[in-house]
This record gives sequence, C-alpha cells and structure tokens, in this order.
Amino acid sequence: MANASGSSGYQHIDDCEAAHKNLYRFYAAAMIVIFILALPLNASVLHLFIFKLRFWKSRTNNVFLFNLVLADVLLLFCLPIKAHNFLNGVRRSADDAVCRAMLFMLFLNRGASVAFLTVTSIDRYFNVVHPGRKNLLRVLKKTPHISVLIWLLLLPLTVPTMLEDLECCNSLSNAHKVVDSLREVVFFTQILVPFVVLVYCTVHIVKRLQQKSVGDKTKLRRAVFLVTAVMVVFSLCFLPCTLARMVLLVVRVKDLSEAHQDKAAVAFDGLMVLSYVDCLLDPLVYCFCSTKFKALYVSSYFPCCRAPAEPDSSGGAPGSGTRNAVL
Repeated sequence: MANASGSSGYQHIDDCEAAHKNLYRFYAAAMIVIFILALPLNASVLHLFIFKLRFWKSRTNNVFLFNLVLADVLLLFCLPIKAHNFLNGVRRSADDAVCRAMLFMLFLNRGASVAFLTVTSIDRYFNVVHPGRKNLLRVLKKTPHISVLIWLLLLPLTVPTMLEDLECCNSLSNAHKVVDSLREVVFFTQILVPFVVLVYCTVHIVKRLQQKSVGDKTKLRRAVFLVTAVMVVFSLCFLPCTLARMVLLVVRVKDLSEAHQDKAAVAFDGLMVLSYVDCLLDPLVYCFCSTKFKALYVSSYFPCCRAPAEPDSSGGAPGSGTRNAVL
C-alpha cells in the first residue's frame, strides 16, 4: 500500500510517495525559504547569547531563551533533508537511520520549544502576579539545572519512536498498537497541557495590568507583550498541526475513503511545514522579553539603525548592565 497513490491518484496516509508532486514542491520551497532566513537569524542570536550576554552568568531567564535557540537549531538540521525529500516526490525518507534521526530531532525540537516557551511565560507570570513570592523556578533559573532537567525529561519520551519498526518512516501505519498509542498521547499532551498553562498565565498577567491603577506600567505592558508573543508563536505553529494530527488519526482509525485520507495527509504535511516557522518567530519572544535585548541585537548587527541611547530607568549610565540584565 505504501506506493499505491500512483495508481489511484489519491495519497493514502501510509504512502511514502507524494501524489501531489507540485504541491509538495511548494512545501519544499517554503522550507528552503524558512531555512535561508532562519539560519543567519538563529546563528546571530546564538552568538549574542554566548559572546555578548554570557547567558550562563545571567540571573534572568536568558538560560531558557538560549535553550529555545538550541531547539530551533535542531529544526534547522532537518529542513534541508525534508525539502530534498519533497522535491524528489516522497513524503519521508525511505532510509531507516535517516528516518529515526529526523523523528528524534523533530520531536526534541517541538518538545523543547514548547517547554521553554511555557517556562518563560510561567517565569514572567510569577514576576508580575506574585512578585514577592519565592518559587522554585526563580531559584533554578539562576542555574542550568532546570534546562538540563527539561532536556533529560524529553529524551525518554522519544523512546516509542525509536522502538517502532516504521514502514517508510510512517508512525501511523500501526495506529492500534500500544507503542503508537503512547506516542500519540505524548504528542498531544506536550501541546495541549502547555497551551492551557499559557492561557492561564496570559489571562492573569492581563488582569494584573488592568488592576494597576497607579505607578509605572512599563513592566506589566512588557509582560503582556511577552505572553502575547508566546501565544502567537504557539497558536500559529503548534495548534494547527495538532488539530490536523487529530483529524489524521480519526481518518486512519476509521479507515475512511481514499479521498478523505488524501486530504488529511496533505493538510497535515502542509501544517507541519507551517509549524517550522517557529524558528523565525521565536526572536519575537527574545525582543519582547526586553527592549535591551533588541537594542543590543541592533547595535551588534545593524549599527546603522541604532537609535540614540536613552538614560537607564535605574539612573545608571545608558546601556549599563546590558550584558547580564536582559530582563
């Protein structure tokens, strides 16, 4: 069944070959554009965190943001391979080793991106809504412990993907097995649970801004911008492909017609390509975390666009403390 699409004109969920070759070439072109734009952007951000901000010395959530960049780098390794497959008219690599490596890195990218976006929002929630309350996250963000813990927790979740014998890199060909069911539970849990947390943090930060009747609201507004940016990234990149995955599973389990399978498979692949835009949108999160990050980025890479320096709100010299105080 793996290559039945050529005879029926429809693309089955299990097919390795793409029936709509022109559409998949368009998907490939979109991934190439994302790769070309995201590679220098993420490389420059990575350079900034390591050599300018010295993230490991910071007491802000620079550590979380640095790990978000690392998650995007994992995605960048995958995009040329997926684009090459689509250009050659196949949806997935037929090579088992390449297949597993791709699934492993894509799973880590998605899980780490969601995790560090969520942790960043939770950190801002405590800073704004409960500023005087001591919490474990505030302590751990001063060390790499929580970031290491997140990566270590994500690694075992990839085991179901590594154990399964996949036909043409297809994780849906045996959707009734326990291993596949576990993989789907992990897939949906790592998206839907953080989304609920993000909504909770966003609502309470906005309410806190509305309740603030006196004093400087700059910090609160920045917090609202941050959680809004996170919600935009999350809603655009992760929710559509999650809904498409749900539809794909329903179509597969109920063994619906070839036409339904064709539409579900094409839509899912297209929305997965859309999810890769997160490596372009994540810098929005960095910028909304602090105007200092944006100023440092512009002054480092686009000095001709640098705005006149403004006095620091703390009363210090302009630009003082930028290296380690991005938030």
